[in-house]
Amino acid sequence: MQSKLHSFPVFLFLGISLLMAGCTKKAETELKDPEVAVVVVRPEQIVMKTELPGRTAAFLVDEIRPQINGLIQKRLFTEGSEIKAGQPLYQIDPAPFQAAFDKAKANLPALRLRADRYREALVEKAVSQQEFDDADAALKQAEAELETARINLDYTRIVSPISGRIGSSTVTDGDVVTAYQPVALATIQQLDPIYVDIPQSTVELLRLRRSLEDGRLNHDITNQNKVELILEDGSPYPLSGTLQFQDITVDPTTGSVILRAIFPNPESFLLPGMFVRAVIIEGINEKAILVPQQGVSRNPKGEALALVVDTENKVQQRLLTLERAIGDKWLVSSGLNSGDRIIVEGIQRVKPGTSVKVVSFKEK
Repeated sequence: MQSKLHSFPVFLFLGISLLMAGCTKKAETELKDPEVAVVVVRPEQIVMKTELPGRTAAFLVDEIRPQINGLIQKRLFTEGSEIKAGQPLYQIDPAPFQAAFDKAKANLPALRLRADRYREALVEKAVSQQEFDDADAALKQAEAELETARINLDYTRIVSPISGRIGSSTVTDGDVVTAYQPVALATIQQLDPIYVDIPQSTVELLRLRRSLEDGRLNHDITNQNKVELILEDGSPYPLSGTLQFQDITVDPTTGSVILRAIFPNPESFLLPGMFVRAVIIEGINEKAILVPQQGVSRNPKGEALALVVDTENKVQQRLLTLERAIGDKWLVSSGLNSGDRIIVEGIQRVKPGTSVKVVSFKEK
């Protein structure tokens, strides 16, 4: 009985020791620093690009209209076909114009002979100066009438002034047309090369100029005028274009200016009026700071915030100025420095002032 009483304090001591060890282990677990994944900020060189919507437009457009009144005798082209410059398109009935030309031509020899006789007679003072002037004026008028008749006769054959693809005809054989009528007989569009008109907001224009002036962006002399296209289905257009000019007038309804680029279009793949997205190279940012978007949050004011780990492994909060999104990252213009460790995983478990255990972030 006595030995049992002596063993009881031993069991009690062992139980208390185990309980204390468990509490100590739990306390150590609770006091363990939370683990966060960080990305070390390193400035890098990137090519800055802007993606803007645009519309294709024909390089040349010509609306075919008659220059004389007459009857369409024959249409000389196939609708939708490729047309060469100088190719005949319509034949207007030439009969009345041929008759006018022949009449003017027939009158000319007699008037020329009369003017020559009066010139000789004027030397001998056989005719007056006025009589010679009248004969000479009649000759010149007849020559002008002949030239007019010749021009009108030429106008009976309507030819294409440009090469390109012709659309549908608004007239058929036997229709009567009038000179310079408002409705075009047909429209020809040159599609190779082809224009792309790109509206750029004045806000973007001013931002680009400030970046260049501040030295944050340098012009890439080789590719500064290079433009790429993304088609409506999201696929890239295989050929690159060149930026031609920037309009100097701001559209008051949209607050934008038009940039015009020109693209080769040998297969006529691009058609006028197509919606595209143009990728314009702005220049090179020599010291760009890019951070994963998951490492940036917003406060109630909408300001961009990031949590960074200092040299003592404590969390600090930074207010950032973001310029734009590039892929899945933010381009940061201020708020971060080279070597800063920004938290991208474990943000929910920490707050400013918290000590943390740092591990490297592994991109998936």
